[in-house]
Amino acid sequence: MYGNTEEDRQDLLQEMIAQIWKAFPTFRQEAKISTWIYRIALNTAIAGYRKQQRQVFTVAIDAEFSMINDGEDLIKTERLKLMYNAIAQLTDVEKALVMLYIEDKTYEEMEDILGMTQGSLRVKMNRIKEKLRKQVSGE
Repeated sequence: MYGNTEEDRQDLLQEMIAQIWKAFPTFRQEAKISTWIYRIALNTAIAGYRKQQRQVFTVAIDAEFSMINDGEDLIKTERLKLMYNAIAQLTDVEKALVMLYIEDKTYEEMEDILGMTQGSLRVKMNRIKEKLRKQVSGE
């Protein structure tokens, strides 16, 4: 449903805006509007991801791709693939937490978005980091 093309990203953005628009009458102003919007957008993205996981996609790989990269880029690319694969094996909550962390959200903002205590978030994040480190290093 939502892949890596610009068109797919635009489709996801439009779906997020539509969901926010539909949910706006239910906004109770108990949290900042940015937190409320972020939560709807995150839930929409997760729902789209789940739909995508149920579909089978095939991608043609250009034979010249590997020739374009030099050795250092190839190593970075492989490490990045390992990290993406490791993240893909996380639960939906863990993935959401990683994405919020990558986006430099504070634990207070994460608490509002995910509805978990900061202490619980910190423990989960440390466990996730360790899990990813082990998966990427092959332990």
